Amino acid sequence: MSRIGKNPVVVPADVTVSLKDNVFSGKGKLGELNFQFDESQVEVKLEDNAVIVSALKATKKSISLWGTTRARINTLIEGVNKGFVKQLELRGVGYKARLQGNTLVLSLGYSHDINYEAPKGVKFVCASATQVEVSGADKQLVGQVAAEIRKFRSPEPYKGKGVRYVGEYVRRKEGKKK
Repeated sequence: MSRIGKNPVVVPADVTVSLKDNVFSGKGKLGELNFQFDESQVEVKLEDNAVIVSALKATKKSISLWGTTRARINTLIEGVNKGFVKQLELRGVGYKARLQGNTLVLSLGYSHDINYEAPKGVKFVCASATQVEVSGADKQLVGQVAAEIRKFRSPEPYKGKGVRYVGEYVRRKEGKKK
């Protein structure tokens, strides 16, 4: 029995949810998201202001999809209601970020600036020249965009320069001995 799947997902008052065929939709103040689940393995029901997910079979696949489906629906509801945020910091001499409309312009020590266009549903905020905040309703998309920005200049272990998540620990290495 799934410990996550057996709990109902409470739907806040300002979020509207709908269920059509095998597509679960949620609409809130931050937008609208859809999730397609496997109707041959799990059953999703709307009751009052709660979403109840249950496994249809006793197979390993059905039991594992039970908890996964419940977690994805919970994330969808939380995303359209509150949203998700990833914070990045730039460390290094001359490393800076700025916004030009919907494009994030990064100076990361290369001979050219890197222009990163925000995908639909993602918003950038630059609190300072070395702080970037990626926010949106879709948790997967926000994490993917933050990972792509971090990949432009990953933190290196000798001087600690690069793009990192706020609070991320980078293990430092000792330099070459003379």
